[in-house]
Amino acid sequence: MNKFRYLAVLAVVFAVAAAFLVIRYSTTDAQLRAQSDERLEIKQPVISKSDRLCGTDHNPERIAAAEEDFLMRRGEMEKNGDNTENVTGGVINVYFHVINQGTSVSNGNITDQMITDQMNVLNNAFAGWGWSFNRIVTTRTTNANWYNGCYGSYETAMKTALRQGSADDLNIYSCNPSNGILGYATFPSSYTSSPIKDGVVILHSSVPGGSAAPYNLGDTATHEVGHWMGLYHTFQGGCNGNGDYVSDTAAEKSPAYGCPNGRDSCRTKAGLDPITNFMDYTDDSCMFQFTGGQDARMDSQFTTYRYGK
Repeated sequence: MNKFRYLAVLAVVFAVAAAFLVIRYSTTDAQLRAQSDERLEIKQPVISKSDRLCGTDHNPERIAAAEEDFLMRRGEMEKNGDNTENVTGGVINVYFHVINQGTSVSNGNITDQMITDQMNVLNNAFAGWGWSFNRIVTTRTTNANWYNGCYGSYETAMKTALRQGSADDLNIYSCNPSNGILGYATFPSSYTSSPIKDGVVILHSSVPGGSAAPYNLGDTATHEVGHWMGLYHTFQGGCNGNGDYVSDTAAEKSPAYGCPNGRDSCRTKAGLDPITNFMDYTDDSCMFQFTGGQDARMDSQFTTYRYGK
């Protein structure tokens, strides 16, 4: 009798285990289908005040190497008797590439008016320093892989197919960068080694009228074009060292978010944090300026790496 009871209990255990496995794998299949459907569903990025993320490469070692290269090139120019006087402004031709995964604005197909408004924001930001931007071409490409993979695996393919012009022409790509990235750019010093990747990439909903509030007034592009012109973040290097290699931007320990008036993260250094500077991480409505030192750096970087190249 005990033997039959033991076999009955064993049978119940096996039945429960089998049922669990059926439920488990059925659930997994359902989850996979849901995930697959979710990938096809159009989702807008949710942006919060702590989410301004710039994907531009700011590795300290590579930045130090870039600065050494800059000094070496300037030295060679002087040694060879080249004109080292910096250009102090000019008109930059812009190739604006709209990458989308459908015909609607929510799918990345931003309107011509939104692009015009974005160009106006750029021109207003740089006008005081003699630079202006002239959009001469707008391309529109429907490609879901490029749209969602423009910060990562599809960047090279996208730029290889679309990039136009030379070192002193600006290519802007609007798409849907991954990992919460609002945008990224290449530095002038990177052009020689990788010209095809040169340019600026922005989240499509960061343009004026987009949905990425509080970063939807167009200053993601301003910030990234600042990198393209040779500027680093105001908080580069923290409170010590060379910082952002600009003398008139106060040292800043870490990125500022929102618009924290009076913030002073480097108390042993002069000046409050430069929260209104385009190269910080504050809200678009908070940032409105470059400094004279940043302008001088942009001029020298543009002259060394882009002008006439």
